[in-house]
Amino acid sequence: MLTWLGERLDFPPLNKALKAPNGLLAAGGDLSPERLIAAYRHGCFPWYEDGQPLLWWSPNPRCVLFVGEMHISRSLAKCLRQQRFLVTFDQDFVAVIKACAEPRAEQAGTWITAEMQTAYHELHRRGVAHSVEVWQDGTLQGGLYGLAMGRLFFAESMFSRQSNASKVALAHLMERLSDWNFVLLDCQVPNPHLYRLGARTIPRPEFAALLARHLDEASDCLAWE
Repeated sequence: MLTWLGERLDFPPLNKALKAPNGLLAAGGDLSPERLIAAYRHGCFPWYEDGQPLLWWSPNPRCVLFVGEMHISRSLAKCLRQQRFLVTFDQDFVAVIKACAEPRAEQAGTWITAEMQTAYHELHRRGVAHSVEVWQDGTLQGGLYGLAMGRLFFAESMFSRQSNASKVALAHLMERLSDWNFVLLDCQVPNPHLYRLGARTIPRPEFAALLARHLDEASDCLAWE
């Protein structure tokens, strides 16, 4: 039975998530910064579309990309060597999440609603959510955003307006996470694109154990800029 959240910030145990649809854990609540932080710490995340109640998910298995395991293709390696793009961190979070929210060719709408954007803007203001920007000739061509907690990065979405731009953002982020002694990047749900980049799936209990071990560990991150 699906749990409906009230005013309290606690979530049901992850093993209460439904098998179909895979990982649906709870519904309701709100997108306050405190609830969002509690959700990621618990091992779940919000995903819903306009017209739906707020839904919280913890899929099993979980897709993750361990630091040091990103696969760099020949074309991406060439692009990185040629330095076609300028990559920055936390320089335009608003533009990145807005671009990620733009409908894709294969989608009718977007799950990154205006309410969702406002919520993550506040997390960015609090220093929890971060962005990677990929520029060319002063124009934003790609990027990604997510949350950093302890030695874990929870990726939310990426976009690309030019070939390899989002992959360049991810490659630079993974290099930075390695320098900062992070453990993994949470990709949430697998897809062929993520598999090609080196992501893999792990059982939900293993993901929960990684949360328990690394969420409160200090990283070597000094500043995102």
